Amino acid sequence: MSPPKGERLRRGWTTGACATAATRAAYTALLTGEFPDPVAIELPKGQRPSFALATEALGAGFARAGIVKDAGDDPDVTHLALVHSTVREGARGSGVEFRAGPGVGTVTRPGLPIPVGEPAINPVPRRMMREAVAAVAAAHGTSGDVVVEIGVRDGERLAEKTWNPRLGIVGGLSILGTTGVVIPYSCSAWIHSIHRGVDVARAMGLAHVAGCTGRTSEGAVQRLHRLPGEAMIDMGDFAGGLLKYVRRHPVPRLTIGGGFAKISKLADGHLDLHSARSQVDPERLAERAAGCGADAALQSRIRAAGAAGEALALAESAGVALAGAVAAAARDAALGVVRGAAEVEVVIVDRAGGISARTHEA
Repeated sequence: MSPPKGERLRRGWTTGACATAATRAAYTALLTGEFPDPVAIELPKGQRPSFALATEALGAGFARAGIVKDAGDDPDVTHLALVHSTVREGARGSGVEFRAGPGVGTVTRPGLPIPVGEPAINPVPRRMMREAVAAVAAAHGTSGDVVVEIGVRDGERLAEKTWNPRLGIVGGLSILGTTGVVIPYSCSAWIHSIHRGVDVARAMGLAHVAGCTGRTSEGAVQRLHRLPGEAMIDMGDFAGGLLKYVRRHPVPRLTIGGGFAKISKLADGHLDLHSARSQVDPERLAERAAGCGADAALQSRIRAAGAAGEALALAESAGVALAGAVAAAARDAALGVVRGAAEVEVVIVDRAGGISARTHEA
């Protein structure tokens, strides 16, 4: 998905920022009996946004505040989700203890930045909430020893649309964010998930992972190599996000799977395979076909083809192994990015899930 052309897009707030604001409001109410509304917090880069409370509750030994997440103009699965924080006094000297409320997941596999058994609340949101608790405690002369339970309404259902089940985060969403700000169409959440998928695979000791552009190619590659679900990385259009991360976090074997058009872009050196940010080059396809024996007439027809699939069909009907040439060039491009951090295979998959071409592995 791409942003509307010519429009100024509105930024939003991460679940981590919303959880921090809710925590500050709830802890203030726990100490004073009054909820600050709106409630202001400080983000890692110094911004000080204010959040309106959507819900509040004060009871025996607890206070709860809820904030509706506004993701701005980003197509975020958690846009308009209710993020709430319940704060209770903790044991003396315990500091801030985090718990997963309804709709927030729990980590069950190694490799993530949070230990197994902990709520899926990432390090930066944890730090933001600790700082908010410390500021409230200092203002009221208390220790700041609290239990903070973060929940997200309908989070378990929303999590089914994320990578969490594959990453071993069960029971709901993750509380994310490194800056507190959602930049529309930055796709940072997707790339973050690619990185965490590699981390989990490495922590599980998997020697072979696969990054694929979509469900069809993923299914074909998984069947081909009989890989477990934890080895499958939903790369989407972000080949660069996967390859650059593997360069810094090596794996023995990496398979890249996708349709002919997207793999053609990778073969030409594009690391973002989205149609709005890279295009198939008919001239390069014709040159690759020529290298496989295509005559001048076929080359001309490939240059004039209206789509990559049409070019491939023309080549195949003439017995020219264009898919194989593209796969080999894409493998070379990928190897140039990973720089020896993984042995790379490229698999081109057709719309029916069949394998059109597959490179060798050294």
